[in-house]
Amino acid sequence: MQEATPYVVTGRTLLGEDLREEDVTITVSGGIVSSIEPASRTPDRWIVPAFFNAHTHLGDTVAMDLPARGSLVDLVKPPNGLKHRILAATPRAELVRAMRSSIVAMLATGTTGFADFREGGADGVAALREAAARLDCRPVILGREGGEEVSDGAGISSVHDVANAEEIVRNARAAGRLVAFHAGEKNPDDIDEALAFEPDLLVHCTHATDAQLRRIVDMAIPVAVCPRSNWLLGVTSSSAHPPIARILELGGRLYFGTDNVMFVQPDMLREMAFTATVYRVPPDEILRAAISGARMAGRSGYLQEGQEAHFLVVNPSKSNLSFSKDIRSTVVKRLDSSSICQTVLTMQ
Repeated sequence: MQEATPYVVTGRTLLGEDLREEDVTITVSGGIVSSIEPASRTPDRWIVPAFFNAHTHLGDTVAMDLPARGSLVDLVKPPNGLKHRILAATPRAELVRAMRSSIVAMLATGTTGFADFREGGADGVAALREAAARLDCRPVILGREGGEEVSDGAGISSVHDVANAEEIVRNARAAGRLVAFHAGEKNPDDIDEALAFEPDLLVHCTHATDAQLRRIVDMAIPVAVCPRSNWLLGVTSSSAHPPIARILELGGRLYFGTDNVMFVQPDMLREMAFTATVYRVPPDEILRAAISGARMAGRSGYLQEGQEAHFLVVNPSKSNLSFSKDIRSTVVKRLDSSSICQTVLTMQ
């Protein structure tokens, strides 16, 4: 939502990058968090940073839960994977309607920004912009097949899948745009080649070696992991892959993405709960990974004075959440859309 007049809300809040719990009153003026003041006798209300989905393929909504079998190559490898054939055969109006419905679903579950690898060239980028128009969301569109030139950057498949990766990266850099690669989803063989391009983001790194992880961390490249997608597509069956714990242990920058809507609902609440259950990662680390992808959109994502306002207002009394003894843990493991009563979002 946009505020023409100051917006004031009081509640138990997760503040700053350390997500510390404090009772405060937040004032939003001109879309910016203008003040955060201590408060007493706060209502039964939580104020939580909104989520950023750092890797989506929203066009795949048109193939949602299609009964299909095959390898990762058969299903999603460009240019002739099943999803690409379906996308090519889908009328534009249906594609726009499908992508818009997935954006609405993300908003309902607390996600106010996302980074999408958008197939279909310039027309595909334009279709996603149309789908996102007049919705309270912040898309980062990473184009393909010529769409790199009219989007926020290049969303490149495995370096082994793209013959002209060097040209794509060179043109994106010259225009000041982002460069992102899929890498290490099936095996580690394409990670070093992707790193040679010094990308702004790596997606997956499911099977990165320890040496590769150290190099990624040394280069300060964030990794968007997609745990549910990895499990559903059969590229992992172990909590060691993707190596979430090791990335965090090395001090790496971790983001969450939900990947293909064909297989996985773009719901960061489900992604966080799954990760907490399978990977046993501390709740504060999971929350940071679900929030800090907002850096791709040029903001911190956290509740701090002077930052754009992107946060959720949660009513824990609508369910048993009011009995929580640790808001961070409860948000990660138990929050669902029924308890989110408001989303506050600045659109500059």
